[in-house]
Amino acid sequence: MDNSKEALTCDCNFSGIKPAVMDLPYPPIRVRERNPGYADLIGISYCGMISEMSAVMQYINNESRMAGSRCAEGKILLGMAIAEMTHMQMLAGLINLLGGNVGYTSRQAGTQPWMWTPQCLTLPERFDKMLQADLERELAVIDQYNMHIRMIGDDYVNSVLNRIVQDEQYHVMLLRSMMDAV
Repeated sequence: MDNSKEALTCDCNFSGIKPAVMDLPYPPIRVRERNPGYADLIGISYCGMISEMSAVMQYINNESRMAGSRCAEGKILLGMAIAEMTHMQMLAGLINLLGGNVGYTSRQAGTQPWMWTPQCLTLPERFDKMLQADLERELAVIDQYNMHIRMIGDDYVNSVLNRIVQDEQYHVMLLRSMMDAV
């Protein structure tokens, strides 16, 4: 090893990263009554193919792969991952109150439980393609939440889901802004 060469370093410091969320309060985590069917719907957003779990893992992976070269963008993605973790916590609370089970499986009506795996992720190599995949996932999860809101007849649950959608819309804006800068 040649000790005369300068060491390669990563100067990106992620301490103090805050969740990338709208500056609005979240409604309380409560439900009108137990409803395992609603819990199953929310479980899809918790850990299905298009889910908070997938978003967390995709953002963290993308941030990790670009930390040395795109620190500012990495910080934004990490803030978005923290927001998605917050959403997971809220969804888990709803699932529990509705009488469901929190885990890494989701169940759609009439199907076998399906376990989350890294195959749910889209992990392109190029930065612009990462952002495109992240944007497509955010738009899909917004559509999924809106579909579930139409299917769920509990205003308490829907108020939480609607508030989460606002954060997802904020993430769309952040991703489009980063894409415009590329």
